[in-house]
Amino acid sequence: MIQAISGDVEFIQAIGNSKFTGFIHSIFERTVNIKCSHTGDIFTLSCSKLDNGPNSLVIDVSDFRNFNLKVNNRFFVEKGVLFIEDRLAIKIEQTKQWKGLLPPFPEDNKILKMNLTIMRDHIDQYGKCGGMKSNVQSMGIFEAEMSKMLNERSRLLVCEIVNKRILYALEYAVGLIGLGPGLTPSGDDFLTGFFTIFNMLNSPCYSLKVFCGQVVNQAKTRTNDISYMTLKKASIGKVRESIIHLIQSAISGNKQELISSLNNVLSIGSSSGTDIALGIVAGFEAALKIRDNEQPN
Repeated sequence: MIQAISGDVEFIQAIGNSKFTGFIHSIFERTVNIKCSHTGDIFTLSCSKLDNGPNSLVIDVSDFRNFNLKVNNRFFVEKGVLFIEDRLAIKIEQTKQWKGLLPPFPEDNKILKMNLTIMRDHIDQYGKCGGMKSNVQSMGIFEAEMSKMLNERSRLLVCEIVNKRILYALEYAVGLIGLGPGLTPSGDDFLTGFFTIFNMLNSPCYSLKVFCGQVVNQAKTRTNDISYMTLKKASIGKVRESIIHLIQSAISGNKQELISSLNNVLSIGSSSGTDIALGIVAGFEAALKIRDNEQPN
């Protein structure tokens, strides 16, 4: 019997329901993804080194290598305990409930504008190449063309959002889905960060957030299950704890706080963290341009 340390409140509530059953979808060293047979949603069991996230449960193990888990192993709930066949039992009796909430968009742009410059410079210097951040000198022809498409489509997406041309923005956003390397493709990761800004209360993009749902409606058959679930959650403002900390640091933190939060996001996956961070920066910049356009002359 292993204790869950913390978890998304919706995941914890699901474990309280005896009808929560399904199977292991995928297994990695630090995470195990399970799929609910009833809803089709993906939930994640994370080792103690990882942060909280949507549909995620952080449990008191360093990794999952010693549990002999296999894809398609069945899971079920009994008396508030999550069982994966006879190989793993997770109790939630003393689990800290986590509910990620985004901060509101700031009324004063001064700190945010200064911090966006710091973020751009830091990502340029320390972000990982291979996705949204290109390194043309080390790329082959295929990688260079992929990078070109990622950058062109993301640039056009931002332009159309700033001008509130949602139909055109939708075209470019859909063109990013599933594009790029990684378990969660770079285009998806960029959109995850980008969507986050739409869901901040008082964001200049807030009135356009239906756009995020429209993109997700076309994502199901264009990317993998794990990436689709991440996009679906991000479209309603549900993202990892480290991303929320970065958003908060961007709008109100000093340079030291910002760099610390940014480095935590940049460490996600291979290039995923860099792609997410660039999506956040693009979302903030689009929001600020919309606000400037709406200011009386």
